[in-house]
Amino acid sequence: MPDKRTILVGRHYATKSRRAVPIKTPGGRLVSKTLKKTSKGPKCSDCKTSLPGIKHITLSAFKNAKKRQRTVSRVYGGSCCGQCVKLRIMRAFLVEEQKAVKKLLAEKK
Repeated sequence: MPDKRTILVGRHYATKSRRAVPIKTPGGRLVSKTLKKTSKGPKCSDCKTSLPGIKHITLSAFKNAKKRQRTVSRVYGGSCCGQCVKLRIMRAFLVEEQKAVKKLLAEKK
């Protein structure tokens, strides 16, 4: 009986998604292992850097992953990095302070 790998049907071009490397088995044979493409992972919506603490997995695997692997327990956990969240909070606080100062100056006049 022929080896099953020799009778696969389809296109077998050397593309990025069909990269194979030789792997030595415990029995000493060299077999071909097809590698999966790695994902770039989620990026910060503001500064476009890679989000730390979130797995770099494909979208189909991301859907089945646990919630703790998909997010970070913080405001804007899965979409913004910590520095950008800090800047947003600081900016909102300063805008509110500025409004309060304007109101105070308007009352004095």
